[in-house]
Amino acid sequence: MGTLERQYLEGIEAGTDEAGRGCLAGPVVAAAVVLPPDFSSPILNDSKKLTEKQRYALREEIERVALAYGVAECSPEEIDQWNILNASITAMHRALDKLQLDLDGIAVDGNRFKPYKNVPYHTHIKGDGRFLNIAAASILAKTYRDDFMKKMALTFPQYAWEKNKGYPTAAHREAIKAYGPTPWHRKSFRLLPEQLQIEF
Repeated sequence: MGTLERQYLEGIEAGTDEAGRGCLAGPVVAAAVVLPPDFSSPILNDSKKLTEKQRYALREEIERVALAYGVAECSPEEIDQWNILNASITAMHRALDKLQLDLDGIAVDGNRFKPYKNVPYHTHIKGDGRFLNIAAASILAKTYRDDFMKKMALTFPQYAWEKNKGYPTAAHREAIKAYGPTPWHRKSFRLLPEQLQIEF
């Protein structure tokens, strides 16, 4: 099972995590996963600590063996309306909605969450490096979001989203400066230091 614990609470516990909070463009994507009691993995860990090849191999395994899993998102418009924290939590709730299981608990990556259907929950800073179910959710959230940004890169190739996935790299900011924002950019985020140069 490696160094990660199976879960935090007894019973049917979902792990949940999100990807894309710090991006300038694209949705924030969340996943929720319920793993079988006997699940183990020698490599499952925080998605940021794994290679792309490992993440996609683990995604196949997680989707094959999970008792239930769900992936959901909040759009850039929703992020702008609610702020990124509230949008992230909403995306987690939407992912949990897809599980169709009676949960005994929820393990959440991070330190902020809102009650979900009166199910007990616990937040865990860096939980994706501590618990298997949160790590599994981080894998799904990351790979599904990466797939989305690669697809959108075909429509907006000048931003190189297939490489930066919407994160604020120097090249991404230069593209915003040269070409302006797309409908997928988050208007409430500071896209450039010279924010006044951008017109929506």
